[in-house]
Amino acid sequence: MTLDRPMYRVKRRLLGKPLTTQHIRDEKLGNRTALGVLASDCISSSAYGSEQILRALVPVIGAAAFTVVMPVTGAILLVLLLLTLCYSDVVTIYTRAGGSYVVARENFGPNVAQIAAVALLVDYIVTVAVQVSAGTNALISLAHLVGNSWTGLDHLQVPVSVAVILLLAYGNLRGVREAGRMFALPAYLFMASIGLVLLVAAVRGLTGGLPQADLRAPGVVPLGTPGDGWLQGASLFIVLRSFANGGSSLTGLEAISNGISTFREPQGRNARHTLITMSVVLAVLVLGVSTLAHFTHAVPYTDGTPTVIAQEAHLAFGQGPLGTAGLVLVQLATALVLYTGANTPFTGFPILASFVAEDRFLPRLLTRRGHRLAFSNGIIALTVVSLALLLATGASVEKLVALYAIGVFTAFTMAGAGLTAYHLRRRERWRRSKITVNLLAATVSAAVVLIFAFTKFAEGAWLVVVVFPLGVWALIRINREYRHEAAALQRLPPGADRPRARRHRVFVLVDTLDLATLKALRYAHELRPDDIQAVHLAIDEAHARRLSAVWESTSATSVPLELVACPDRRLRNAMRELAVRTTRDGETSLTVLVPRRLYAGALGKLLHRGTGEAMAKALVHLPHVAVTILPFDASRALRTLESGHLPQVD
Repeated sequence: MTLDRPMYRVKRRLLGKPLTTQHIRDEKLGNRTALGVLASDCISSSAYGSEQILRALVPVIGAAAFTVVMPVTGAILLVLLLLTLCYSDVVTIYTRAGGSYVVARENFGPNVAQIAAVALLVDYIVTVAVQVSAGTNALISLAHLVGNSWTGLDHLQVPVSVAVILLLAYGNLRGVREAGRMFALPAYLFMASIGLVLLVAAVRGLTGGLPQADLRAPGVVPLGTPGDGWLQGASLFIVLRSFANGGSSLTGLEAISNGISTFREPQGRNARHTLITMSVVLAVLVLGVSTLAHFTHAVPYTDGTPTVIAQEAHLAFGQGPLGTAGLVLVQLATALVLYTGANTPFTGFPILASFVAEDRFLPRLLTRRGHRLAFSNGIIALTVVSLALLLATGASVEKLVALYAIGVFTAFTMAGAGLTAYHLRRRERWRRSKITVNLLAATVSAAVVLIFAFTKFAEGAWLVVVVFPLGVWALIRINREYRHEAAALQRLPPGADRPRARRHRVFVLVDTLDLATLKALRYAHELRPDDIQAVHLAIDEAHARRLSAVWESTSATSVPLELVACPDRRLRNAMRELAVRTTRDGETSLTVLVPRRLYAGALGKLLHRGTGEAMAKALVHLPHVAVTILPFDASRALRTLESGHLPQVD
């Protein structure tokens, strides 16, 4: 019969039956499910990537932004091509989870690899907040467009986003397969719905019936005035800023390499096929949304809603019942895929954290699988930090994007640079082509990091710039502590586990003669020491005399009781002095047994204050002294006595 604690029974009720380790193979994902689970983040970023480009351009050059958005989108798609080729190389060569972290570690060493580790961990945290906030924006946009000027749901942005993050955490704590079933479908629904928008818009555009948005509508971002010259008067700074904003469309591209261990065998080939499929879909979606914005002049709003993609769907489908139904379909699909895109970090963050922890750069508790074989500690850590970030920014996508791309493009840089170093050391087919592609990917990604840090520094990017070196330092500091512990163990002489003392004494601390004390005395005999002594630290003379009288009159124990005067009531100091005197000769080792009475109710805990831990701390640094705390369930013993039975001492 197993005795389950109440908290375990609650966990079992919430998460289901525990899975054993042999079920790990069953938790692998097929390509279709993996595309839905791991690619949701990347594919869903097309819902706000083009809008972020326009947010940088429209306030400066006005309607000319809808022309400039196309070359900027083209530049982003070229970066996507380079990164797809680079990461196809990554998943082919490195078939263990970790992505750019593994690439950097294998080619540059573990310390340099922590740059990639911090980049990915930060990116995952921000991704959860961005995706969930954007998903809530999609729902509020639907309310705006269906209800015209209705803004009654704006105040729900933060609470709805918080609730979604908690729901995602719960789904992932139940295990990978269940998360896969839950989160794969929205990705396909989003692809189909946006494909429908593009198809309907193309038909209406060819027939001359595609309307344009009102650039002077209340709430849109302020329109700038285009000047003359290069790119309708947009300065190089503004174009670079829009390019950096649009780089948020490529976030999530690394998720497949980071989560490659979740694929079925052969993992490398399956991951590569899924990556290429994801990149093609993303390219079509980003190009389609930007092109539609070019023709419809869908313009960002100051408060974030309605979103550009929501306006495009509204303009494409038009008015009437069918148009409203199409808009509802698109917005619900967009919200779902954005919410499930936030699920990708819940898959990648715990795996990466466990991998970094295996290298002893993060606490080892992150390597433990939980109730349903998920890395529960990593999931909980991600949930807490992403919630804090979301609350700090008020669930604003615009504020969060300022923190977004630096992390992921730093990881892209490390992957490209690492693969360049990898191929430089080898003589293989297509060596020069691979070196060229990976070096270009690293260079372009590094340029995006610099552009983003420079153009978005005052808008919040400074926080990531500061966090990066601090994060790398913290990970290296953790590793140094682990290495010092390992080095200390290696310096121990042979036979360090053998006892050095010739005599072993046991002291049992006694406050009163009860079942807890008897249990401790019985355990003392089982240790087979040279001498056993019951010790009472006397701070109340009357109580000490009564205890001594009871002790002498009982036949329950043959162990003598020693009363140690403690007039200043400093129990720990008196026990420490007694232990020092006992072991002063260097030939005696001492074990101190401290009975600890456990009480189920709050009243019992309040009335019976335990001193076991405090006593252990007072003695822990003394040579030749060991302290053992012996728990005893006093509440259960009392219930047994009340029922007319004798409780067990064992």
